[in-house]
Amino acid sequence: MHLANPDHEAPAGPNRVSSAQPSDPRVPTILLVEDEAFVRNVAYEVLCSAGYRVLSARNAADAVRAFRDHTGEVQLLIADVVLPDRNGCDLALELAAISGSVRAIFISGYPENSITRRGIQHAGWSYLPKPFSAGSLLRKIKEVLDELPMQAG
Repeated sequence: MHLANPDHEAPAGPNRVSSAQPSDPRVPTILLVEDEAFVRNVAYEVLCSAGYRVLSARNAADAVRAFRDHTGEVQLLIADVVLPDRNGCDLALELAAISGSVRAIFISGYPENSITRRGIQHAGWSYLPKPFSAGSLLRKIKEVLDELPMQAG
């Protein structure tokens, strides 16, 4: 299994997206979008170690490319609320427009942000404040993935 290395990151562009395992419909695929390299790489390692297939992106544009490249495969978006090119909520809405629905966990180190001000207003969306432990991240993922199936639209 190849894990992201913070000292040797891929160059800018769509090839920044990497996957930990080959596509297997029984293995949940998570799209992880985080602009802070350390947080992204640690989360990537935790998720891969837990058996998830992970697509990792540094920004919303790369995330949209990865999502389109893996149409129908992504079961969960984990996105920072504050990204350099878009906020995480807008990214989730854009991905939902592509697929009909998207489950999401938003992460943020800011106690006051668009998620906490407005609250989670979409089915299948949740929030996890930074810093978080590996255990709390994995519990939140299980909670969101175990919710009732989402309806498209």
